[in-house]
Amino acid sequence: MTMTASTANAQRFREFKMPDVGEGLTEAEILKWYVKPGDTVTDGQVVCEVETAKAAVELPIPYDGVVHELNFGEGVTVDVGTVIISVDTDPGAGPATAPAAVEAPQEAAKAEEEAEPQGRQAVLVGYGAAPSSTKRRARKPQPGVPAQPEPVSAALQAELNARTAPAPVAPVAPVANGTSAGSAGRPLAKPPVRKLAKDLGIDLATIVPSGPDGIITREDVHAAAAPAVAPAAPAAASAPVAEAVAPAETGVVSAAARERRVPVKGVRKATAQAMVASAFTAPHVTEFITVDVTRTMKLVQELKQDPDMAGLRVNPLLLVARAFLVALKRHPEANAAWDEARQEIVYKDYVNLGIAAATPRGLIVPNIKDAGVKTLPQLAAELGDLVATAREGKTSPAAMSGGTVTITNVGVFGVDTGTPILNPGESAILAFGAVKLQPWVHKGKVKARQVTTLALSFDHRLIDGELGSKLLADIAAVLERPKRLITWG
Repeated sequence: MTMTASTANAQRFREFKMPDVGEGLTEAEILKWYVKPGDTVTDGQVVCEVETAKAAVELPIPYDGVVHELNFGEGVTVDVGTVIISVDTDPGAGPATAPAAVEAPQEAAKAEEEAEPQGRQAVLVGYGAAPSSTKRRARKPQPGVPAQPEPVSAALQAELNARTAPAPVAPVAPVANGTSAGSAGRPLAKPPVRKLAKDLGIDLATIVPSGPDGIITREDVHAAAAPAVAPAAPAAASAPVAEAVAPAETGVVSAAARERRVPVKGVRKATAQAMVASAFTAPHVTEFITVDVTRTMKLVQELKQDPDMAGLRVNPLLLVARAFLVALKRHPEANAAWDEARQEIVYKDYVNLGIAAATPRGLIVPNIKDAGVKTLPQLAAELGDLVATAREGKTSPAAMSGGTVTITNVGVFGVDTGTPILNPGESAILAFGAVKLQPWVHKGKVKARQVTTLALSFDHRLIDGELGSKLLADIAAVLERPKRLITWG
């Protein structure tokens, strides 16, 4: 009968788990809920927005019904496969118990059985005492020490056993957590909590524990750290004599009051991991070239007036992308990848051109699939869509996978050039610097010309110095004389 009720409730209350919205992603942060308990939802309705290591994605619910429970709040990072929302698919059937509540007694009974000590039990550090035996004599109470009214946990007992009695010297003032300041025992706290306290500069011995058996929790540490951020006005008010003795200390602000700590997650976390992996895996080489792009800038203005380019985004980056694709066509061996596992070089007969885009959530690199076979209007259209989607934070994980080479336009920030780091798995990345008027020798005379600097970083396992130099020189040659887009393209 219990199984029937449990099965019926399981069919009525459907649980939606955090899906893998990317390629092997393990977690995602819930950015925003669009529903709340009691709201009616339909199959395919978007219920929340999550941010993975690659992009922000909206999640649709695959059920019809009424939202029963949201398991996590906004801003929480959830592992893939974890239930995030439950839906009552038959709300008209009357009050019912959710699956978790139905199974609670069974789980409680199971947990009670497992709670029976089987050998030595693990505690915070090491293991507790061996199981008690009836042959063991009870310990004699020490003089002056009150007897314990009830048994304590293994973790607390181990902590108490490790302490030594204080020597009969001057009395020691007790501290906030109820233990003696001269006690040899350590405050009870789990390793992550100890690390948090260390990062925040908080002494665990000064914290009043709120957890079971006197264990200090994360909330206790945060609560103790909160007053440290504010100026110590109460302390100054309560000790006017000390202030008068040491006036030089007034106005001194602690380092914690001028620092902010932000968890590394989402796009920022993925970018950091990718850059470290690339920088310390692929041997980078960066070459530079300065080129007169006056003709290219004139062509940009002409294309903006071309009827075939009407409504499309036309800018210098478009022609830089085209020049890169033409150069790769002349040097296809530069479009490759290194397979470390098989010890092979994978030459690719397609170009997925990545465009580095700065977004409010961090740097992402979506790519234009098969960019090498697209016409200039097609390339302009996809480039415009790519940038707009990235700025809206709607880039899909699929759009950021499978890239072969990348362009980063640092010139929009007024920067001349840089030494870009390769996207993992790609062979080259081109940095396009700012276009500036500079004195330049043109047809035997010094004139003001529009000049830019290009930087090409490449994987030296795939591209040697000669190939890399030829690739960069050809990109520059196309930008110097854009008619080569026709003769070389």
